[in-house]
Amino acid sequence: MDSRRNFLGKVATGIGTFAAVPRRVFGANDRIRVGFIGFGARALDLLNHVRACPNTETVAFCDVYTRRLERAQAAVPGAAVYVDFRRILDDPSIDAVIIATPLHLHAAQFCDSLAAGKHVYQERAMAFDVEHAKRMRSAWRESSGRLVVEIGHQACSSAQMRDARMFLAEPERFGKIAGIEMRHHRNTPKPRQIEARADEIAWDAFLGDAPRREFDARRFLHWRDFWDYSTGNIHENLSQQLAFWYKALDLRVPVAATAIGGAFSAHDAREVPDTLSIGLVQPEGMLISWTSGAGNNQLGAGETLLGRNGAIVRDAQLRYIPQKMYRPDANEMTGRSTSAPNAHLQDFFDAIRAHREPSCPFDLGWRVSVACRMAAESLRQARTVRWDAEKEEII
Repeated sequence: MDSRRNFLGKVATGIGTFAAVPRRVFGANDRIRVGFIGFGARALDLLNHVRACPNTETVAFCDVYTRRLERAQAAVPGAAVYVDFRRILDDPSIDAVIIATPLHLHAAQFCDSLAAGKHVYQERAMAFDVEHAKRMRSAWRESSGRLVVEIGHQACSSAQMRDARMFLAEPERFGKIAGIEMRHHRNTPKPRQIEARADEIAWDAFLGDAPRREFDARRFLHWRDFWDYSTGNIHENLSQQLAFWYKALDLRVPVAATAIGGAFSAHDAREVPDTLSIGLVQPEGMLISWTSGAGNNQLGAGETLLGRNGAIVRDAQLRYIPQKMYRPDANEMTGRSTSAPNAHLQDFFDAIRAHREPSCPFDLGWRVSVACRMAAESLRQARTVRWDAEKEEII
């Protein structure tokens, strides 16, 4: 293997404009060839999920960090590795890409991938801000339904989603749903020692269109801690929990968002908060509340949907609990559906073969991304923000 320094010296130059070509039609047994754009810890999990999906083959990896390319070559000997993601898009034999890069890079890589005629699995959350979401929507619309886009909110393909829809199929179980209480609490370990060197990283490629800065290993390895690249746990985990209920209830973008919080648990250089309380007012007439902390995991993670006649509690299992004052003869129910860990990626590949909409389509990713950005803007501006649905702007 070339030295890390030589890796960076081989970044492709002079790459032309991508021309989308009609994708081939897949049969049930046709092999789908996959390329990874980004190969951090999350992508390694996704690689294992791809391996569990029949008739798929991972053939290429891209990452701006050469140590990750070494890991990719060890994981899939013979696969191509690149620093510039456009080299993957130039390969006409690659059918689909999995984008698992920092949030601020999603829009450019998503748009270029569709322009190159690739099906896209976009790791969550879909978009960093509203402007990025609009750019991505334009690219998605230009693909005219020829290409499958799946957003990586895995719970949308889960057994719990099937159970939730079974419970919700009888509205009298719930009556008026006034709110959803959500929480995501953990006790994060101390940050690992920062060892990455400038000669191992294509720094300008990592920055993308974010503000120019001198090389900073902490910003690279812990990009989720900085506003230039992330909103922290808002886009990381609020997005996951929102996606489940936005799909189950077909919820729209909130009309208003209010957020408070700060970096109260960590004592490091992070900018984004680690302790949060967020309220989202939904146009359907309900309040979604979310609390999150990184200094204690006693409260754990989960959600409770609150209806006048009953509730759904979602944690390790899904449970329906009736309100006895309104449904005295109703009994508690526990979800019993099961799903494999790779269910969401399997859904992506099945959607490509069947040329159908996937479990977490673009529109759902759009609504969740806008809701998360509203929460982040409320926090940063220290005020309630609202969504102008006509202009599609946060005001």
